[in-house]
Amino acid sequence: MTEASVAQPGTAIDYAEVMRRLPHRYPFLLVDKAEDFVVNTSITGIKNVSHNEPFFPGHFPIDPVMPGVLIVEAMAQTGALLMSKTLDVAVADKVIMFMSIDGVRFRKPARPGDQLRMHVVVTRARGDAFKFRGETFIDGKLAAEAEFMAMAVTVEQPVTP
Repeated sequence: MTEASVAQPGTAIDYAEVMRRLPHRYPFLLVDKAEDFVVNTSITGIKNVSHNEPFFPGHFPIDPVMPGVLIVEAMAQTGALLMSKTLDVAVADKVIMFMSIDGVRFRKPARPGDQLRMHVVVTRARGDAFKFRGETFIDGKLAAEAEFMAMAVTVEQPVTP
């Protein structure tokens, strides 16, 4: 991150733009909005965890915990949002696909009422492929971290019989 990008706050992305930029929908859309977007550099995604999440009745009914794999997915969706806005790709033409994940660590469980703040930084970008470092925070404490890659690929149009 450069001094200029630190000195100036980034752009906010509201729910409507998230819906335009990501193909995910309920129950798999895991980013409500984002802030501090800096082109080709970083973004902070926000997910408000509600007791009404579809996974809580089974994980776990007496002591609800958001599955760690979904926290990683929320980080990946945040990275996809950064890519979509940086590359200005249309959902109808390209989809951003998760390619790899490394170094995942879980530090704090996410529970109903928590707000996940996924800070994602681009560590390398080449064409339509990006590598990221993501950290998820709950109440200012590190809850999860990972390195991951994604790539924008052309959407295959369905064959009409």
